[in-house]
Amino acid sequence: MPYIIDGHNLIPKIRSLSLKDIDDEIQLIEHLRSFLRGSSKKIEVYFDNAPPGSARVQNHGRVTAHFVRQGRTADDAIRARLTALGRSAQTWTVVSSDREVLAAAREARAKVLRSEAFAKQLSLTSTDQKDDQNTEPQLSAQEVDEWLRLFDQRKR
Repeated sequence: MPYIIDGHNLIPKIRSLSLKDIDDEIQLIEHLRSFLRGSSKKIEVYFDNAPPGSARVQNHGRVTAHFVRQGRTADDAIRARLTALGRSAQTWTVVSSDREVLAAAREARAKVLRSEAFAKQLSLTSTDQKDDQNTEPQLSAQEVDEWLRLFDQRKR
């Protein structure tokens, strides 16, 4: 099931991210890419206040970032996307804690997931991946000594 995410609504719910960071959007996109690793799902994430001169839509693998220009909000863009999806909106999950966005998602019959709950899913995924990355075997002192002896003999 694909996701539509209210990006600036989700960022403050993730411990390692802050809206004060200059690259908060990119950090979130990286979290989302990690979340999707090993999955065939896709995510569309929407951000307010696109920087002037930046691309409005950026593809990052299965994560598509929509940067909404000033004068419009990410909430407006999400509502428009739900309308454009029509009946297929039922197959999407909208991630936000904004009441108006959640109401629009329910009206479109999309599934809803509060940002806090999705942030927990993200943290579990990143914890699992850190555990997977730390599976390098640790050598005992005896094993290290043995390897040192072997390499020392090769030098001679």
